[in-house]
Amino acid sequence: MSDNSSTQASTADHSSSDRPARDLAELRTVADYQFGAGAGEVLFPSDEPIEIRRSTGGRPRQLYAGESRLVSYGTDGRFTLGVAGGRRLHAGLDAPANRVVVGDESEPFVREGSNTFAKFVERVDPEIRPGDEVLVVHERGELLAVGRAELSADGMVAFNSGMAVKVREGVDE
Repeated sequence: MSDNSSTQASTADHSSSDRPARDLAELRTVADYQFGAGAGEVLFPSDEPIEIRRSTGGRPRQLYAGESRLVSYGTDGRFTLGVAGGRRLHAGLDAPANRVVVGDESEPFVREGSNTFAKFVERVDPEIRPGDEVLVVHERGELLAVGRAELSADGMVAFNSGMAVKVREGVDE
């Protein structure tokens, strides 16, 4: 590991002076706000150790479960999803929450990390706004990638051109 500090946090048993547990509780609240009610517990379960990797200034930067990066925590106070975090949200939140649905035509490309274009979007969570972190899923329901919405939900289904999702990571990368 680099010069950044790392902290294991599990809220299964902690005192009020336990900074990692307190940070994790705050980060769960951020996740609930960003992804919807219950997302914090889905991403960072209370009964599982979550590693918080910190910047040299001590600010939470990345959260890991084992060797898998769940999310990065930006200086803007928002999360960016890793595939492991996307898998947890996909399993733990009901559709259509945070989802952009594509069909067979773009599935192999998105799975490998290519961006998602509006002409291939079949359905989308109507609450998605530009800049939101999203899950790109196949019409069968399988997670393909995680990324950032470039268009509103209405724009994704209405436009026949343009990038709908800037894919950060495909499941097969």
